Amino acid sequence: MQNKKPSQAERIAHFTARLDFETDPSDVHSDIEAGVAFTFIDVRSDSAWNQGHAVAALHMHHSEIDSRAAREVPQSLPVVVYCWGPGCNGAHRAALKFAVLGYEVKEMIGGFEYWAREGYPVEDLQGPVKRPKDPLTVPLDSITCDC
Repeated sequence: MQNKKPSQAERIAHFTARLDFETDPSDVHSDIEAGVAFTFIDVRSDSAWNQGHAVAALHMHHSEIDSRAAREVPQSLPVVVYCWGPGCNGAHRAALKFAVLGYEVKEMIGGFEYWAREGYPVEDLQGPVKRPKDPLTVPLDSITCDC
């Protein structure tokens, strides 16, 4: 079965939209290091947060967004949300909730899994967690994937 092949304009629109709505751990970390103002939110459960999370993140389970966002997340700043990883759609639900509330929001693709695997700062309830970079996700001799 053959599908209609997308036009060049449709391809450009598709990939432009993905870049408008998604980011990745490397870009998020670079923005944090550069002092770019945004709110970074972990939308996983309490037990997931306690097990480990991105150091710069605020914890707000996706079920709490409607009740907490207006008090805790400045509407003037972009929001980046993450959940576990590529096999989880919690970040999709969270991004939708922030979008409905009028926030400029992006999903961090790869979620916490790729944040940690790429060697970015992680902590748990005891403090910083040192994890080696995973050579399947990032060059070992570089700060970023340089994609």
